[in-house]
Amino acid sequence: METVYNMSEFTDLSLENNRRAAELLFRLNHTSPFSDEYKTLLKKLFGENIGENSLIMPPIQMVCPEKFKLGRNVLINGNLLAMSMGGIIIGDDVQIAGNVQILTNNHDPYNRELLTCAPVTVKKGAWIGAGASLLPGVTVGKHAIVGACAVVTKDVPDFAVVVGNPAKIVKTLDGDKFPD
Repeated sequence: METVYNMSEFTDLSLENNRRAAELLFRLNHTSPFSDEYKTLLKKLFGENIGENSLIMPPIQMVCPEKFKLGRNVLINGNLLAMSMGGIIIGDDVQIAGNVQILTNNHDPYNRELLTCAPVTVKKGAWIGAGASLLPGVTVGKHAIVGACAVVTKDVPDFAVVVGNPAKIVKTLDGDKFPD
């Protein structure tokens, strides 16, 4: 479901939340990722929206971390760019390689003050390759693989392997080989 936001109408509270998130991200990006301080900063940034045993390696660039939800046992490598205004849901046991972009918003081509946003969902056990881009409104299916540098412009079915720009299915994995 697409939502439109007018950036000229953002409230002082939303601007303050963005400032707070930027400061937390700066601190997080300059803290050892295996330290207790790092875990505390992750909790401050995501609240209850981060599952047990999940790790995001710095650096992280993000807007609206309150709209970013991580399941359990998720590993996200460094240089994640998450434009989360439309909402991002990452399921359990997902692996995301370095330099991945998850983009839930875009600007209206005629009025750049308007943001058109649609959620991105990555389902259980999916693997997103290095440098991939997930665009607004897509769902990556259960145990699907998105190849390195792929640009995902439409939904990826469960167990599909996609590559390229735009991403296209090149293979379907045997769903019976997965434990769940």
